Amino acid sequence: MQISAKTTTLAQAIFPGRGILREAALIVGFSLINAAFARISIPLPFTPVPITGQTLAVLLTGAVLGSRRGALALLLYIAEGSAGLPFFAGGTSGLFWTLPSGGYLLGFVAAAYVVGLLVERGLHRGPWLLVAMLLGNAVLYIPGLIQLSFFVGWDNVLSLGLYPFIPGDLVKIYIASLAVPSAWALVGRWKGNQEWR
Repeated sequence: MQISAKTTTLAQAIFPGRGILREAALIVGFSLINAAFARISIPLPFTPVPITGQTLAVLLTGAVLGSRRGALALLLYIAEGSAGLPFFAGGTSGLFWTLPSGGYLLGFVAAAYVVGLLVERGLHRGPWLLVAMLLGNAVLYIPGLIQLSFFVGWDNVLSLGLYPFIPGDLVKIYIASLAVPSAWALVGRWKGNQEWR
């Protein structure tokens, strides 16, 4: 089976076709992947927001699933953690709007959607994928910083919720921007299609 030029996401290339079970499995699976990456958590003594692996998972979710499925996977992830499952940073849970980092959780949904939308528009390789992920990551910060400001004040929000995380986020963006084209190349070899190699 050839990978069609109409294939817009990695998930569609690996799991072609449609069906509610397939869709549900992808969305649930990626919500669980995000929960697993949230276990990678390094608390910082000066801010209520920890360094986590979540940003990497969010970017990959959007790039692999696309806009709609990616956003749904992150909405499910938020619902799971808000319902009491230990899915948030470091194995915590709680109603997202009560958490200092809860705005970032909402930002995850927007970031996955933005990255997925740009990937669906053909920005799934090279520097374009890097641009898509940078934009998705920037979108993530908007609700995160707004909600954090209610806990730490506007004067402290950038020093506690943005600046300390930029170097790590750039590393995660770089890793994700390498992983997705590598996965496309593997799919191309597996499906025997030169276009995706």
